[in-house]
Amino acid sequence: MKVIPIYIEAGISGFESPAAEYKELGLSLDQLLVRHPNATFIGQASGESMIGVGIFDGDLLIVDRSITARNGDVIVANYNGCFVCKLIDKPQARLLSASKKHLPVTITSSDDFQLEGVVTRSIRLHHKAPELLQCMA
Repeated sequence: MKVIPIYIEAGISGFESPAAEYKELGLSLDQLLVRHPNATFIGQASGESMIGVGIFDGDLLIVDRSITARNGDVIVANYNGCFVCKLIDKPQARLLSASKKHLPVTITSSDDFQLEGVVTRSIRLHHKAPELLQCMA
């Protein structure tokens, strides 16, 4: 998984947007998607192991570090030096994929494992933004 720094600037000139009458709706994407701004980061899914829960290659993941992971949650972890997005099986200490193509991985005491956070939202990009493609390079 890649962590993407996102910087937003708005510079508008010319004619007024057809959506201008909707600009005062009083709700931002931050408010809608992020519960704990100081403990949240955005990553990008890579691979097809989480398709069964609706996370596809290239999707953006909203990851909250302040939430305690419960059994069955979708999490992001650092597992032996690699960022992974998996379902957590706490009672059996396993990482589960949401695809039958991938076997469960048991976490042992010899593994380097650090839970990074719980995935609270995923966002599908139907049209890849050039800015994100540059971050992935």
